[in-house]
Amino acid sequence: MELLTVSAISLEEHGHSVLQDISFRQAAHRKLALAGESGTGKSTLLQIIAGLIQPSAGEVRIDGDRVRGPQETLVPGHPGVAYLSQKSDLPHSLRVEQVLRYANQRPTAEAQALYALCRIDHLAQRRTDQLSGGEQQRVALARLLLAAPRLLLLDEPFSNLDRVHKRTLQTIIEELGTRLGITCLLVSHDAADTLPWADEILVLHQGRIVQQGPPAQIYRQPATEYTAALFGDYNLVRGADRRKLRPRPPAAAALLVRPEEFLVSAAKPGLKGVVTAVRFFGTHYEVEVALPENTVRVRQLTDAWAAGQTVYLSLAAGAGWPI
Repeated sequence: MELLTVSAISLEEHGHSVLQDISFRQAAHRKLALAGESGTGKSTLLQIIAGLIQPSAGEVRIDGDRVRGPQETLVPGHPGVAYLSQKSDLPHSLRVEQVLRYANQRPTAEAQALYALCRIDHLAQRRTDQLSGGEQQRVALARLLLAAPRLLLLDEPFSNLDRVHKRTLQTIIEELGTRLGITCLLVSHDAADTLPWADEILVLHQGRIVQQGPPAQIYRQPATEYTAALFGDYNLVRGADRRKLRPRPPAAAALLVRPEEFLVSAAKPGLKGVVTAVRFFGTHYEVEVALPENTVRVRQLTDAWAAGQTVYLSLAAGAGWPI
């Protein structure tokens, strides 16, 4: 069943086109992510869905009901939709218990279970100005969840958090769908936030959707170099090197290869190259290889290679995408 329907949304501001003809659907309990570089309209689109910004054209429907923008209603927002921004916007200097009590629409037992889910049950007597950024974000999330929303819009919720608090919030968001039945739509510019979480990703560029699909497809078969860059490191292999790696590729200027898609050997067969650098990244080694016409970066789990060494490269099965 479709929970969210976005139809032909466009937005003009001061003669500038911010969003152009955006349409997509999100089924209930389906995890959807919006990805794109900063300034491409992701957060604006999320606020239109939340009813906080009035679109110039098009409409948004939640369970068939049209979302009215701020020009059509006295109180912006739509019933059953919650919006969590980068900033928690909690009332200053109130105790956490007070903030939550004022917002609570659930029975006491349900509310306490929700506080435990958000990892804030130990913060009740703390003032909001005494909380860390991660604690503030979790309290802000709990306050929204007390209203029992059907759709939760997450606007770059991890951007101001350190690694520990980010991982905690990611775990909570993972649990929301299964434990509370809440459908989530996440905006992020970080591939590490979207690839392991989403069922489907929409890529925005200059206010338009340029690709839509499951994470593995978006990562391995990007429609453009722009999309490829959003989701991790990549190599573009051109000319004779490309033809050697894949003798009969579709007509394309280059072959896009992720660093982990190369196979490296000390002997033929393969495309001959010379290792020019080896860099340690903790989880892997990056091996830079000079080919006859291109220089590529290869991801390896061990330090089996050294600068100056001759190697032979080939592609893993199914690797390499014409672009």
